[in-house]
Amino acid sequence: MNKTMKTIQPKWLIFTIPILAILACKNNGNQVDASGVFEATEIIVSAEAMGNIVDFSIEEGSEIKKDSVVGKIDPVNLNLQKEQVESSLEALKLKTNDAGPNISILKAQLTVQQNQINVIESQLKAAIKDQGRIQNLVNAQAAPSKQLDDINTHTDVLKNQLAAAKDQLAVLNRQIKAQQDLVSIQNRGILSEKLPLQKKIALVSDQIAKTRIINPENGTVLAKYIERGEFATPGKALYKLANLQNMTLKAYITGNQLGSVKLNQVVTVSIDQAKGEIKTYEGKITWISEKAEFTPKTIQTRDERANLVYPIKVLVKNDGYLKIGMYGDVSFQSKIK
Repeated sequence: MNKTMKTIQPKWLIFTIPILAILACKNNGNQVDASGVFEATEIIVSAEAMGNIVDFSIEEGSEIKKDSVVGKIDPVNLNLQKEQVESSLEALKLKTNDAGPNISILKAQLTVQQNQINVIESQLKAAIKDQGRIQNLVNAQAAPSKQLDDINTHTDVLKNQLAAAKDQLAVLNRQIKAQQDLVSIQNRGILSEKLPLQKKIALVSDQIAKTRIINPENGTVLAKYIERGEFATPGKALYKLANLQNMTLKAYITGNQLGSVKLNQVVTVSIDQAKGEIKTYEGKITWISEKAEFTPKTIQTRDERANLVYPIKVLVKNDGYLKIGMYGDVSFQSKIK
């Protein structure tokens, strides 16, 4: 799911917090060094697919775990797209040419031709043997010369037949190679469509996966922007989430107090409760601004306008009583045992 993170802070507090911080810092009777407002980092979870919401089970105030499936967008159209592309990919097999049948015929002819060559070679071997024997008889005047001429002619005929048979064998081998190359070239153009179709299937599969609304972080649902049956589009906000187990108190201190604080310093945070009671927590300073901010221009005196304050953030473990926008006080002396 797409998510947008920002810190929750009421706009009307921007000018009032520094004033309260300065006033609180001067209130030594209550041992308050700084005051501020509790914040939480919110995540706005957005849809990553288009379609009707067929399941959306969360409610405002409910706690949801990271990576849990909280809803689903109807994936019917995407499933149809995937099936269509898969069918196109399967159809490529039917479009491809198969050289097998033609090559089988040529190989059969090749076998016949090789057998014929073997027969001619055997006949030629026997003729050469007879040629030598008759030559000896003619030399001994035991056989007429015509018999030698006949065997010589027969030997020459067999040699010519053998050469022609071998030439035909070479022709058949070239025909097999040409047939394989031709089919390979024809199929190369067809199979060039295979990779784009496979990538398209992967793309649609990813879009189908995004129809599952997966919660990105542990937290509490602060707001729900859509209901089951409504139509979602990519980027449309579905709900707002914040982790309220740990809250951040953003307070302001003066330049004179900078030397009294450091990162990871343990401090005491207090909030007001009913009947004037005060509840305290242990906090830890996690951030100190490097830049000072002027106090609001609503303070008209030059001396007060020249005062600078520095924002700090204190991390506090929430026991359920801390709320976004609630005021809190900070004492740099930890009183939590």
